[in-house]
Amino acid sequence: MKVTVLGCSGSIPGPGSPASGYLVEADGYRLVLDLGHGAFGALQQHVSPSDVDAVVISHLHADHCIDLTAYIVALRYGGDGYRCRGPEGRIPLVGVPGTRDRLEAAYDPLARKLSLHEIFTFATPAAGELGPFRMSYAQVNHPTPTNAIRVEYGDRSLVYSADTGDSPELVALAQGADVLLCEASVGVDEELVPGLHMTGRMAGEHADKAGVERLIVTHVPPWNSPQAAADEAAAAFHGPVELAAPGAVYEL
Repeated sequence: MKVTVLGCSGSIPGPGSPASGYLVEADGYRLVLDLGHGAFGALQQHVSPSDVDAVVISHLHADHCIDLTAYIVALRYGGDGYRCRGPEGRIPLVGVPGTRDRLEAAYDPLARKLSLHEIFTFATPAAGELGPFRMSYAQVNHPTPTNAIRVEYGDRSLVYSADTGDSPELVALAQGADVLLCEASVGVDEELVPGLHMTGRMAGEHADKAGVERLIVTHVPPWNSPQAAADEAAAAFHGPVELAAPGAVYEL
């Protein structure tokens, strides 16, 4: 399983990174996790948009889903090089209830018929198979319905926290995972708002409780220090800690 970071900036795109987006590949199958501001542009550096097999959106905040509007333009107007090549000519899009309404409103609030069913097949998260992957989900602690996502291939596993505050559900989902890709949005000197985001230390604590092999810290906003978040995480986690970076590739 190969994981490519399309973007990892928290809350907004930063000067050196798009917002959240990750490409997960195995057996020729290409799965996109989240597609925030700028992530669709980065995606095209690694794969043709028409060759993506499925998209999973963790929640409906713009920094995790807004570039789906760019995807609509590409698939609708980009010609043969952008049209989905799947068996139905559509891309499976998995998201929380309301994903289609959110996407229609973001793309064009005045449009009456976007015919998005011609581009995507919409589904809500459910444990099971998605291509070669085994998928499972847990609703985590964020103001809008948000799912952490576990992707398994063979005996390898990746867990993506999405956005969350303190979350026993994330710890349960991440038990024994090879990699936890975990947000650490709150800076050292910032006020911690319960049920919103985590500090680097909290990311490390969640990783340690889950007994994961490796922690990758992500979703640090441009006004905070990624290295400080990683240092905080390392003080609470007994395994290796890395910082997500745009374009980074991880082999699991």
